[in-house]
Amino acid sequence: MSEFKDPIVLFDGVCNLCNGAVNVLLDLDKGKKLKFASLQSEYAKKLIQSKTLEEKIRGIDSILFWDGKEIHIKSNAIIEICDKLGGFWKILKLSYILPRPIRNLLYDLIAKNRYRLFGKRESCRMPTPELKERILG
Repeated sequence: MSEFKDPIVLFDGVCNLCNGAVNVLLDLDKGKKLKFASLQSEYAKKLIQSKTLEEKIRGIDSILFWDGKEIHIKSNAIIEICDKLGGFWKILKLSYILPRPIRNLLYDLIAKNRYRLFGKRESCRMPTPELKERILG
C-alpha cells in the first residue's frame, strides 16, 4: 500500500513526554522528512493492521518509527528517527554499538514511568493548520 511509504513517527498522543518529543522533532526536521501520527489515531491503526505489525509492537505504546518499509521499536526507533533527521543527529547511529538489551533497558525505564514523571493529557493533540500535512489522522 503506497499510502504508507513516508517515514512516520507513531507516538502516544496523550503522553506529555511523547508530545514534547514530537514538538522537538518538528523543529529539528528542517527538511520535513518525517510525518507523525498518534497511536490512538485511525491512521496509525490502519498502518499497523495493513502491515500486520500487531505482533511486533505488542506492549509498546510510546514511540515507534515506520521508515516506509519496516517498523522500528524502542531504542531502535529513537536511533532511526535521529538518523532520518540527518546532520549531527546521524552520529546517534553509533548507539547501535551498545547491545540492544542495554539500550532497551533505559528506554523501558523511561517509557514505564513517563506518565508519572511527565503527566498525560486528556486527549490527543490537534495539529495547527501549518502542521496539518505532517500530523496524520
